[in-house]
Amino acid sequence: MEVRIEVTRQQVEKIFGLEEYWCQCVAWSSSGTTKSQKAFVRIAYLRKNFEQEPTAREVSIEQGIVLPCRPPEGIPPAEVEWLRNEELVDPALDANVYVTPEHSLVLRQARLADTANYTCVAKNIVARRRSASAAITVYVNGGWSTWTQWSGCSTSCGRGWQKRSRTCTNPTPLNGGAFCEGQNVQKTACTTLCPVDGAWSEWSKWSVCGAECTHWRSRECSEPAPRNGGQDCHGPELDTRNCTSELCSHATPGAEDVALYVGLVAVAVCLVLLLLVGVLVYCRKKGGLDADVADSSILTAGFQPVSIKPSKADNPSLLTIQPDLSTATMTYQGSLCPRQDGPAKLQLPNGHLLSPLGTGRHTLHHSSPAAEGADFVARLSTQSYFRSLPRGTNNMAYGTFNFLGGRLMIPNTGISLLIPPDAIPRGKIYEVYLTLHKQEEVRLPLAGCQTLLSPIVSCGPPGVLLTRPAILAMGHCVEASAENWSIRLKKQSCEGTWEDVLQLGAEPCTELYYCQLEAQACYIFTEQLGRFALVGESLSMAASKRLKLVLFAPAACPSLEYNIRVYCLSDTQDVLKEVIQLEKQLGGQLIGAPRVLHFKDSYHNLRLSIHDMPSSLWKSKLLASYQEIPFYHIWSGLQPFLHCTFTLERLSPSTCELACKIWVWQVEGDGQSFTVNFNIAKDARFSDWLVPDSEVGAPALVGPSAFKIPFLIRQKIISSLDPPGTRGADWRTLAQKLNLDSHLSFFASKPSPTAMILNLWEARHFPNGNLSQLAAAVAEVGKQDGALFAVSEAEC
Repeated sequence: MEVRIEVTRQQVEKIFGLEEYWCQCVAWSSSGTTKSQKAFVRIAYLRKNFEQEPTAREVSIEQGIVLPCRPPEGIPPAEVEWLRNEELVDPALDANVYVTPEHSLVLRQARLADTANYTCVAKNIVARRRSASAAITVYVNGGWSTWTQWSGCSTSCGRGWQKRSRTCTNPTPLNGGAFCEGQNVQKTACTTLCPVDGAWSEWSKWSVCGAECTHWRSRECSEPAPRNGGQDCHGPELDTRNCTSELCSHATPGAEDVALYVGLVAVAVCLVLLLLVGVLVYCRKKGGLDADVADSSILTAGFQPVSIKPSKADNPSLLTIQPDLSTATMTYQGSLCPRQDGPAKLQLPNGHLLSPLGTGRHTLHHSSPAAEGADFVARLSTQSYFRSLPRGTNNMAYGTFNFLGGRLMIPNTGISLLIPPDAIPRGKIYEVYLTLHKQEEVRLPLAGCQTLLSPIVSCGPPGVLLTRPAILAMGHCVEASAENWSIRLKKQSCEGTWEDVLQLGAEPCTELYYCQLEAQACYIFTEQLGRFALVGESLSMAASKRLKLVLFAPAACPSLEYNIRVYCLSDTQDVLKEVIQLEKQLGGQLIGAPRVLHFKDSYHNLRLSIHDMPSSLWKSKLLASYQEIPFYHIWSGLQPFLHCTFTLERLSPSTCELACKIWVWQVEGDGQSFTVNFNIAKDARFSDWLVPDSEVGAPALVGPSAFKIPFLIRQKIISSLDPPGTRGADWRTLAQKLNLDSHLSFFASKPSPTAMILNLWEARHFPNGNLSQLAAAVAEVGKQDGALFAVSEAEC
């Protein structure tokens, strides 16, 4: 049987123009025509592409959200449902959600739980279509908590500061929400009343002698009375004594009483005679001691005096130093801690700082520090105070000095110790050291907003007697101003505790210490050697420290990975030296000129990011948009080598050119940017910044070689300018010419003010000081002219 269905074109168009129709099949055969039953046909389809899909959005919490969805064209029309993270959204179960007749999903108020991927699904009897997922992020902007109570005043007496804080936790920013704007810490000045200890008034007059043969007098704790927590007066308030008068009765002593009194007097006389005999025996024994042992040097490390040997007549050299160590010396076995004797026991000579040497030539020699290094450190390590000193000589200088003085320097650190002439008593020689400590080796406690501003430096031995202040020079990283900083000089005692010995800008409480603070260095006058550090306490959020930003990268790159290390250092030479030595060990090279950033006490962190890197050649492995160093890690100053590493990857081993920008900034503060553009295989343009070890110079200079000003010239300047001059033509005018007139009171407290000025000039200008400028300053004083400096080298 043959079955055919014949339909004309017009009929097809007519059929497919309908959504449903009836169809009947007709079959023809030899036996006749056969028709099937009528069949009902319905046309259905669903196109692939949505007419409108939902899009990703970021919305604030409690904000309304509308996600539109227009499904694909289809017959019959598609039904729409929504998926949240692949789970069906049912408006019947969540009153916060409903679907509009236009198939849009509406969230009345966004909640954190609504952060998800949303998908619109369209389906009919033919097919099921899914839209692209739309990521909805509900973020929370941060809000400040309430302010805390004001803290107590930072000082117990006088002017200080107090602060209060708040946190960005009400609410905490989430999902990229904005951080709170404004300051999280407020500071304000405060003044605390100083405690006043009580003091006794004068005693009153004695009262009348009473019937009990006593009278009394009294006093009051009222001059002044204790206040503000001061201590009460110590001692009795009432004083009574026996007396005689007509009102009291007296008994006549009997014979027994007289015998008793005579016996007591005899016993007392015997005791006095025995005491006198003991004192005489003791004095005879003391008189046998050697005079050198009995002098004050036994209290201050006990170095044995040595003689100065005259040189041969044909020796043309100038003064050099050599202590005669061939003679037997005495080793002091006691403690090296300085005695707490009163300043009156230190007799300073009057007159010139140095006496003339006479007509004969003197030659003093010294042995090589390198040859003595191991022996010197070994001797120091036996003393308990020096057990924390470094065992190597990398950060240490040492030498043997006498009355001619000298200088110790730790190369490439800016740290030096100047021992002026006559600072060491004549006839004494001292082995002196200068040490730079690593901060992890010495525990320096810091409180509140205190921060370390300088390296921690030791000079010693701490028990030696100095008759003139030595000058310790070292760098610092503070942008100093009296309104923003309270800066203190701290010294470690022999017991290990740190004490404030000087507050810069205030009247010194002792003449043992003084500090000249300059832009990048400080010069500490001290008559007691020891361990020192400069510590600052910020008084406002405008207080800032200098950070040195340094970029290092590998000198060779055998792999595809390439690391850029960004160091954020305290801006002192010693820290930079340590980092350079560390990078040399790591095989690193400098890839940019160092920059300085002013880091403020604003409690904001330091951020670092990398940008503008060619994506076709390099890619960064950093997942976040920036790296961050916490504020307190930087502000304390106790973590010297803070850095962040940016790990990059070359897309091809042949890539050698690197171009990018690195930004370093403090949030709401100062910032710096580095433009990096160099060849990682052969570029070494910044190698000049690294100081070679061969250029460090001698760490120890002794005698006249340690000073720019020749000896005789120095003597003439001192003898000329120390006496008061008419119309101010003396050392005061010289201090003004050298911009040191803010220290006149300190200079005036010393036996030779001119010597103090010249010592400070030596400490500030060695080895590149300009003697011509000093000569001009002296000539302008009026009492001497330029001929003062025309002394021949032979005379010196």
